[in-house]
Amino acid sequence: MSDLINYEVAEGIATLAINRPERKNAMTYAMSKAFHEYAHQASEDEAVRVLVITGRGGSFCAGTDLSDLNNEATEERVERSDAMRRTDVFWPLFHCKKPTIAAIDGPAVGMGIEFASQCDIRIASTAARMAWIFAQRGLVPDTGAGSWLLPRMIGTQKALELLYTGRFVSPEEAKDMGFVLDVVEPEALLERAYGLAREICQASPFAQRLTKELVYAGLSRPASEHVKASAEALTACFQSEDHQEGVRSFLEKRAPEFTGR
Repeated sequence: MSDLINYEVAEGIATLAINRPERKNAMTYAMSKAFHEYAHQASEDEAVRVLVITGRGGSFCAGTDLSDLNNEATEERVERSDAMRRTDVFWPLFHCKKPTIAAIDGPAVGMGIEFASQCDIRIASTAARMAWIFAQRGLVPDTGAGSWLLPRMIGTQKALELLYTGRFVSPEEAKDMGFVLDVVEPEALLERAYGLAREICQASPFAQRLTKELVYAGLSRPASEHVKASAEALTACFQSEDHQEGVRSFLEKRAPEFTGR
């Protein structure tokens, strides 16, 4: 499976790449399981500061391999849906403790766009093509990210239009509606993603982890609860080694050396 799902770590940046270009990186369920496991590994690895998700061969991910799905009995599909209801970690990238960046080239469709939606930041190439195509297959968004995260990113009306129609979205439209941060030429895509990842690596991992928790939890809780959680996080920051290092480095006029503690 490591031939189809590539994972490597270098200089604090983990790369999780789908490598099945002959099928536009369409995912089998075995591939999806390996993808989830690597995302969890990156989340727990202290050597990883940022996780970059991408696809090989000019595609991000064309979704679930329908031939794989067609070979599966209805009962097996129902059981997998039931298992999703029973787990607390249903979006591997959303639940990843590290900042995540999707580098999207070529098609990002179905499960592929769900993976991209779970990332914190998305960079697209000019060759990217994105679609929440589920309704055209008689399905709802298969991980639930499209129906929960997407409306919070781009607004309910726009999200429903894309979910109802399943139409393809250009990278320029995706940027205009706030789904992607930037659009670059395909040959510059990974350079842009890794450049951003290196910039993120300069800040405190401790503060970034708490910030990610606050932002996503804040999408669904009252402001009164959120302010209390924010105060608790701030107290934890004050007591952290990273905060002490941040102050010291500023006073000593040098670059900080954060440890994530």
